[in-house]
Order: sequence, then C-alpha cells, then structure tokens
Amino acid sequence: MSGRGRNPFSYAILRVVLYCQERRFLAARVFLDERRLAALAEDTAPAAVRAQLETLVRIAEGAPDAGPVAGLPLQQRFGWLVSPSSTIVQPSEVHTGLCEEPAETLEELFTELVR
Repeated sequence: MSGRGRNPFSYAILRVVLYCQERRFLAARVFLDERRLAALAEDTAPAAVRAQLETLVRIAEGAPDAGPVAGLPLQQRFGWLVSPSSTIVQPSEVHTGLCEEPAETLEELFTELVR
C-alpha cells in the first residue's frame, strides 16, 4: 500500500463504483429512482433492477456468494463492473481523479452525481 497522500482512482457511474489500486479499494454505491424507472420503462419491475444493482455492490465487495466474478482480483472486477453488459443497468464512461480516502471520495461522488 502506498503512503498517505493523494492516490489516483477511477470511477464510473452505475450508480457509483470507485477503484483505487494503490489502496486496494473497490466499492459501489447504488440508488434506484423508481419514479424515473417507471417513466423510462414502465413494464420493468423495480425489484428486479434493485436486485441486479445489489448484486453489483456484492461483486465489488468480493462477497463469496456473489458468483465467480466476485472472486476475481480487484482490477478485473472493476473492469467487469464498468463494461456494458445489461440493457437496463448501463455504466458511464470511466473517469479518473486523485483522492486521499477512497471511501470518502466514493460517498462524495455518490452524493454529487447520483443523489
């Protein structure tokens, strides 16, 4: 692990996934706006979308019960999480930045870009 200070990170909006290689950090935060979902895809069940989003969070965590992708190394999990793989849950382009505390940066991005 590198010392204190600012470290590079990458993120995409899925709802927000942040990966910081130097800190060995990968986490995701999600929020489902059911009103927006109904406006865009009225026949789509919110519970199904919520379950898919929660699975992405569990994959980021490396949860043993989240399937084989959750067992991949962090960098490969991040690549998998940000690749387009669903017609409903689609990631943004990957963006980069510098942070001192990845968990705090994730929460700030989530608040600013999602909520």
